[in-house]
Amino acid sequence: MAAEATVPAPRRSAGKRLADLFQGRPRLTVAALLAAPLGWLVIGYLGSLGVMLVASFWHLNELSGEVQQGFTLDNYNVIFTDDVYRTIALRTIGIAALVTVTDAILAFPIAFYMAKVAKPRMRSLLVVAVLLPLWSSYLVKVGAWRLMLAENGAINWALEPFGLHGPGFGTTAVWLVMAYIWLPYMILPTQAALERVPANLVEASADLGANPSQTFRTVLLPLALPGIVAGDLMAFTLSIDDFVITFFVAGVGVSTLPLQIYSMIKVAVTPEINAVSTLLMGLTLTLIGLASRFAPEALRGKS
Repeated sequence: MAAEATVPAPRRSAGKRLADLFQGRPRLTVAALLAAPLGWLVIGYLGSLGVMLVASFWHLNELSGEVQQGFTLDNYNVIFTDDVYRTIALRTIGIAALVTVTDAILAFPIAFYMAKVAKPRMRSLLVVAVLLPLWSSYLVKVGAWRLMLAENGAINWALEPFGLHGPGFGTTAVWLVMAYIWLPYMILPTQAALERVPANLVEASADLGANPSQTFRTVLLPLALPGIVAGDLMAFTLSIDDFVITFFVAGVGVSTLPLQIYSMIKVAVTPEINAVSTLLMGLTLTLIGLASRFAPEALRGKS
């Protein structure tokens, strides 16, 4: 009897073999999916920040002006002891803090009306009104404000009959333009947080004899705190890192850290610039860490 010929098993495609590799291995699947974006984040973003941090400790050769790759704290010493840097840093932080407070004061009543008072149709219209400025170009909005703040602009034209004069270009102009542009970023997270506050808690507070001020302090504010912190964080970090607004409306003699970095880069990229940029990035990351650390604790402590 002749031996039966063996039929070779069908060859599996590369796709099926790859599927078998990930079958029953959820961790391997997640790792494969995240490898590309995490690799880009580590190499492209964190890697560049790491290079900037390392280069901030280098120094310039006094004779040749070339960058020397040796460790020194002279760049940071100059930043912390130089009066010019101190003035610019305080101005930058002050403007960002003022913009944050302004937007918080303006955003809360608008967000509260949208979340708790307005009917669905009106709420939709208000959401569109808040989002509408975000649909236009950032540069167009800043350019429009520059035209309005000019000596012969719309603001002076409207105030002239009353014998008043607009702020013109300067620190006040930077504050006004930043507060206007970043206001939607404050309204939306605050409104989202207020929408999650149960209406029966507000009613129960009133039934127990609390006045509106007490209800705001003990019920609304603690429960809306995550949204408020998120909006504050966006307003502050966007303000402290912004260059375009300061460049267009600050005028002569008013500088912020981003504008100072730009002015120095036009000459050359030096270790001192890397040190200033590192401190600016470190300040932003510190604020993010403090917000994520203390906002949940404040919420738990008041709930």
